[in-house]
Amino acid sequence: MKIKEFSIGLVLLFFTLQLGCNVCFAQWSNDLRSLFTGNKSIIYALNIRSFGAVDRDGDDIIIPEAGDTAGSFINAIPRLKELTKMGINTVYLLPITKTGKLKAMGTAGSLYALDSFDRLNPQLDDKSNPLSVEEEAKLFVQEAHKLGLRVIVDIPSCGSYDMSLERPDLFIKDKNGNSVVPVDWTDVRLFKVYDEKGKLNQVLVENYKSLIKMLQDIGVDGVRADVAAIKPYEFWKELIDYARLKDPQFLFIAEACTSWTNPIKQWGEYTSVEKLLEAGFDGYYGDWADFDKIVKSKDFFKRIKSDLKISKQFNGQKSTMSSFATHDQQSVKVRGGIPLWEMVTWLNVTLPMNPYFLDGYTTGDNYIYRYENKKAQTSSTDDDYYFVHRAKFDIFNFSRRPAGNYTALEEKFTKAMKFKYWAKDILVAGKFVELSSSSPSVFAYARKNGDDAVVVIGSLSRDSEVESNVYIRNLRETSFVSPVKMGEAPIVKRGKMLVKLKPLETQVYLLNKVNF
Repeated sequence: MKIKEFSIGLVLLFFTLQLGCNVCFAQWSNDLRSLFTGNKSIIYALNIRSFGAVDRDGDDIIIPEAGDTAGSFINAIPRLKELTKMGINTVYLLPITKTGKLKAMGTAGSLYALDSFDRLNPQLDDKSNPLSVEEEAKLFVQEAHKLGLRVIVDIPSCGSYDMSLERPDLFIKDKNGNSVVPVDWTDVRLFKVYDEKGKLNQVLVENYKSLIKMLQDIGVDGVRADVAAIKPYEFWKELIDYARLKDPQFLFIAEACTSWTNPIKQWGEYTSVEKLLEAGFDGYYGDWADFDKIVKSKDFFKRIKSDLKISKQFNGQKSTMSSFATHDQQSVKVRGGIPLWEMVTWLNVTLPMNPYFLDGYTTGDNYIYRYENKKAQTSSTDDDYYFVHRAKFDIFNFSRRPAGNYTALEEKFTKAMKFKYWAKDILVAGKFVELSSSSPSVFAYARKNGDDAVVVIGSLSRDSEVESNVYIRNLRETSFVSPVKMGEAPIVKRGKMLVKLKPLETQVYLLNKVNF
C-alpha cells in the first residue's frame, strides 16, 4: 500500500461496495460467515417498523389514521442505497416476527415479545399492495442482495404472554403453576428448554427450526440470537446444524459476552461464550456495554485481549460484534456528545471486530421522543401509555424514523467507512499491537501489516485535557506520519509521539516504514 496516496486523495475516493463484496446480480451467494469471521462485516441495525416511516405532523409517533405512514418492508427498500453509500455491507433487522399484545410494553408491542415462530409481523405489511408480508419481506431481502447487502434477522429468546396462554407446554412454570417472567421483561415469559425427564425439549427446538426455516425461505443470510446464553449448548448445536444443512454460510451471532452474568439463575444454567462458539456460533458481543465506565487504558486493553484470546482458541474462525452503541444502550450523543460519537466511530473502524451501528447513529439521534411515557392516543396492545426507555431506541411503539439533527456527522461517518475500506489490508489483516502511553487515561494501539500501520490514540478522560507520550519503537523525526483524524498536531521524537488530547478526543494516524 502506498500510504501517501491516502493523504492526497481520501476525499476523492469512491467505492461502490464494501469489504469483501460478492454482488451477484443473477443469483445471490451467501458469504456472511466468511465475511463476519474475517472482521469484514459493517453492520447497520434497523427496525422495519420505523425505518421507512413518515411522521407528517412531527409528533414523533406514527398514526396512519392521522396521515402518517407506518414503516414497512416496501418503503424500507428505497432507503437501502443510503446504507451502501455510507459503506454498510450488512443489514441487521431487529425482530420481524409477530408480537404479543397482552401485558404489553408500549402501544405496538415489544419487538422481542415473540408471538409466532412461523408468522412475520403483520404490522410490517404495506396494505397498499397485493403482496403478503412474507412476499414483501422476500422482496426486501432480494433488493438488499442486489446492492451487495447481507441481511441478518434478530430471533427473540422468550415468548409473549399471549403465547404462554396458547401454548403452556412451551413455558417454564413456577411453584404456583404460573409462567415465569424473566427478570424485568414483563411482557414475555421464559421458555422451557428441558422436559420433565431432563431431556432437551424437542417441541421447543422444532418450533425454533420453523422460525429458521421461515427466515431462510425469505432469503435471510444469518441471525442474531437474543440472550443466547440462557439456552444450552445442545439446543444451539441442533438448531445451527439444521440451518447449515440448507446454507453452510448461514451466520449465527450470540447476544452473549464474557463478563455477563446469568439473568435467570433461579430457572436455568447460563451457557458460556466458549460453549456457544463450540455449538456453532460464529461470534458474540464485545465487552463494551459499559464502555462509559472505563477510565484507564489497562481496563480498555483487558477486554480486547480477552476477545483476541478466544479468537486464537478457535483458530481465528470466530469473531466479535461491536457493542458500543446497541439498542439496549442510551444514545452515544446523550452519553458523551460529539467527542464520544467520534471515538466510538473510530474504535468500530480500527479494532479487530465487526463494526455495529444503530439506525439514527449516523446523524446523532438522541432517541428522546416527544410522546415518551405519555398517555396514548391509540394503542394496538393493552398498554395505553407510550412506554419507552429514556434516550434509548424505541422498540415498543410505532415511532418516527430515527434521525438526529447533526447531519454533518454523516459525512464524518462515511469518511471513516471509506478509510476502513481503503486501509483494509491493515485494519482487517493487520496485527493488533498495544502501545504504551505515559498517562493511564490514554489508550494507544496500532494495527500493523508489513511496513504500514494505523495508530489510534484516545483519551478516556471526560473532564480535562491530557498530555501524553505514546511510545512507538523505532519511530523517528523523519518517519512518515500522516494524520487521518487529528486535533492539535503531535510532536514526533525518537521512539515517541507527544500528543495533547481534549476530553474523549481520538486521533488516528498512518505510519510507514516504522518497525515496531
